[in-house]
Amino acid sequence: MKFAKIVFWVAAIWGFLVVTPLYFMFDRIGRDDPPPITHPGFFYGFVGVTLAWQIAFVFIARDPLRFHPLMIPSVFEKFSFGIAVLVLFSQGRMHAPDLLFAGVDLVLGILFVTSHFKTSPSTQPSAVGR
Repeated sequence: MKFAKIVFWVAAIWGFLVVTPLYFMFDRIGRDDPPPITHPGFFYGFVGVTLAWQIAFVFIARDPLRFHPLMIPSVFEKFSFGIAVLVLFSQGRMHAPDLLFAGVDLVLGILFVTSHFKTSPSTQPSAVGR
């Protein structure tokens, strides 16, 4: 269980550090990586939903056994971004530096899968007889 706690704390902290600044980078992203963003609602919605997941990671980190079912959508959250970036990069629609963030998400996704299996309720000592 300690493994899952560490993995989800690292994921949450990383996510807060990387995602929160996006709230203040709307115009800069459009200048540095044109064309400008034309749908701010989608952009800020993405940032908000992503930050909500960081909060979910904190919940999981605090009690991996209790929030074990949340690990499954957490895996999807990580793999959906990582795989999408790989596909878009292979199509020439994203830049090489974007692969860093995709790689981190894919590694975290693998660690989430590992955490899921390591904290499976069937692998935990039974509370019966205590």
